[in-house]
Amino acid sequence: MRTLRIHHVVAALAASAASVAALACSSCGCTLSSDWGTQGAGAGDGFAFDLRYDYFNQNELRSGTHSVDRGSLEVPNESEIQQTTINRNYTASFDYNALDWGVNVLLPWFDRSHTTIAEGDTGISTSHSRSIGDMRVLARYQGLADDHSIGVQAGLKLATGPFHEKFIDGPQAGEDVDRGLQPGTGTTDLLLGVYNFGALSRDWDYFAQAMLQIPLAEREGFKPGAGINVNAGLRYMSFEHVVPQIQLNVRSEKLE
Repeated sequence: MRTLRIHHVVAALAASAASVAALACSSCGCTLSSDWGTQGAGAGDGFAFDLRYDYFNQNELRSGTHSVDRGSLEVPNESEIQQTTINRNYTASFDYNALDWGVNVLLPWFDRSHTTIAEGDTGISTSHSRSIGDMRVLARYQGLADDHSIGVQAGLKLATGPFHEKFIDGPQAGEDVDRGLQPGTGTTDLLLGVYNFGALSRDWDYFAQAMLQIPLAEREGFKPGAGINVNAGLRYMSFEHVVPQIQLNVRSEKLE
């Protein structure tokens, strides 16, 4: 069986719990889990394709877990003062599902604009990257329960995205953008996860998922920290063509 699934509407509530040692906008990854097909939820046997679009404007300045008022900061500053990061991201997901197991390949395309005042600068530097990101390949086993609602996942995040994007304007023009803002990390990471989904009623479904990501090596002096994503959410199933979804997403990362 061949199916085509496109998510029309995703209503999401996101919370991020990450410790960041800089005056920075929030992390530029997206932990939303709108593709329930990677967990085998509601998927029949065979191949499926999913196309997803995410837009998020990250303009809140933070230091660690606290908000920072830009007006209170002197320029130049001994710390980088990020201004805004706008993400327009596309994600293609190719999935194969069998009775007790499945495989998912996920490839993102990033369109990301970023502005910042670098340490010691008084002017704003700008970057804009458009490229593929790091591919993820995940296998899952869903034979732990008779209804296949409990599963485990294992796979790799591959170093397919570039990590030498440069600033195109401002005092930092020609210099590399921070590695945390590059389309790829340059590293191969181990992925380990567990999930559960089911029906609360005729109209409401739920899901919960935890995914551990562990870098296996460093690349050119950079190694992203190990992290865990925990996602839980509800979706309303009574509309014919639209499936509204609300989530709570938490990410915790150990900085290297």
